[in-house]
Amino acid sequence: MGRTLPSITQAFLQEHQSLAKFRRALRREDQRALDDLFAASRRHLAAAAYASHLLPFEVMLLAMLVEEHKELMLLRERLKALEAKRTDDAAPDSRGNASEEA
Repeated sequence: MGRTLPSITQAFLQEHQSLAKFRRALRREDQRALDDLFAASRRHLAAAAYASHLLPFEVMLLAMLVEEHKELMLLRERLKALEAKRTDDAAPDSRGNASEEA
């Protein structure tokens, strides 16, 4: 007996194809952004196979959201580190003078 449902990879490719006209209608920079989102969701295909109760497009969106949130968390951490460094650089030296900033 054959499969009754397409694999998650097949479903992903079908969803990607169904959005081809939408992608072509976007500006070039938006096409690149959409391509990046598709690539992000593609990295989660193995996990997506376990979300069989969701529609394939819902899984794709969730995977995209996970990747975007990871990027946001990374940027927040980098911003905190830069702010901490800036605060440390602006702290008074041993003579009580504030160090100079560039």
